[in-house]
Amino acid sequence: MIRILAVFLIFACSGLTLAKEATPIAQDPVVEQRLMTISEEMRCLVCQNESLAGSRADLAMDLRRELRELIKQGKSDDEIRTFMVDRYGDFVLYRPPVKPTTWILWAGPFGLLLVGIMGLYGYIRRRNRGVLETELSEAEQKRIDSLLKENSK
Repeated sequence: MIRILAVFLIFACSGLTLAKEATPIAQDPVVEQRLMTISEEMRCLVCQNESLAGSRADLAMDLRRELRELIKQGKSDDEIRTFMVDRYGDFVLYRPPVKPTTWILWAGPFGLLLVGIMGLYGYIRRRNRGVLETELSEAEQKRIDSLLKENSK
């Protein structure tokens, strides 16, 4: 029984030892520095909340390889950004340009805030209208005064 358990544990843990191939060390540090600068400004299309430089997704690695090739071809940073936007759209940029197709990205949060404030204002107005002001009788007022005097002692 112990041998079967030991064999099972060996097979279960063997998957932990598998690792991906390490990325090769940069042959040209200037190219790699430029690649990191450009890819920090771009969004990983798989992860969506991670930069292209920090993502470990296979697509991100492919895109970094492609960016490296464009840098080696002598393309400028603007040409590389234009290439990526033409291929994947403004979504690939962390800071998309302000134009009619991206207005909702820029104005959306402020619009939601405005709608929330208006909704809160309407709710408070409706709630305050529902509260009725009632006049206290003279006996009730005397009772309240006496309770307040007792508590203040």
